Amino acid sequence: MGKNKLKKFAENETFENLFQPSFDDVWRKNHPIKGKWNSDFFKNDNPIVLELGCGKGEYTVNLAKMYPGKNFIGVDIKGARLWKGAKEATELKMPNVAFLRTRIENIVSFFNQNEVSEIWITFPDPQPRPAKARKRLSSSRFLTYYQQFAKPNAIIHLKTDSQGLHEYTKALVEQNKLKIQVCTNDLYNSGIVDSILSIRTFYESMFLEQGKTITYLRFELDSQAQLYEPDLD
Repeated sequence: MGKNKLKKFAENETFENLFQPSFDDVWRKNHPIKGKWNSDFFKNDNPIVLELGCGKGEYTVNLAKMYPGKNFIGVDIKGARLWKGAKEATELKMPNVAFLRTRIENIVSFFNQNEVSEIWITFPDPQPRPAKARKRLSSSRFLTYYQQFAKPNAIIHLKTDSQGLHEYTKALVEQNKLKIQVCTNDLYNSGIVDSILSIRTFYESMFLEQGKTITYLRFELDSQAQLYEPDLD
């Protein structure tokens, strides 16, 4: 492991806005922060927005700057990536930002019913092989996890360079009769790009330099619906 990465890991331990629970802290049990993000960390009742697979936390930090009346939590398993967002939010003294180092599979250990208002999924691993569809962060499996802590009709955003993941998620949403608010398979030629959608993650900038097209899907998650995988031939 490089010295730079070790330095980041050491600095991560000093950030009050970064939660790094051990595997034993969350394996088949709830973390103490579950249901208490507003009362114990943010000290307010503002809506909570998650960025899943947040990487360096570009959306978490930039959205928090735009919306001081909301609380933002970036979630990723890579500590060296989380370091950048946690450090920036610490240096800027941003009270509405937190980061959580954990696998998304453990997400229900951290959030209680109706605790989250909105979820961003930004450039996740598309898991292109059909056999790994259940690992996609927009699969019925993961959406069922989100249902356990999302408010009724919570907003889900998916921004990705993968046309396959975009079409798969769109098919899933349509099959389960979830309400689509916005859908485009070519974001930057859609005419809908605003200050929010123009936020670029590290990976998005890299994909754009490679000439890849960016897609975007925004839909409402019915917290009561039984969800099924799309019937794709």
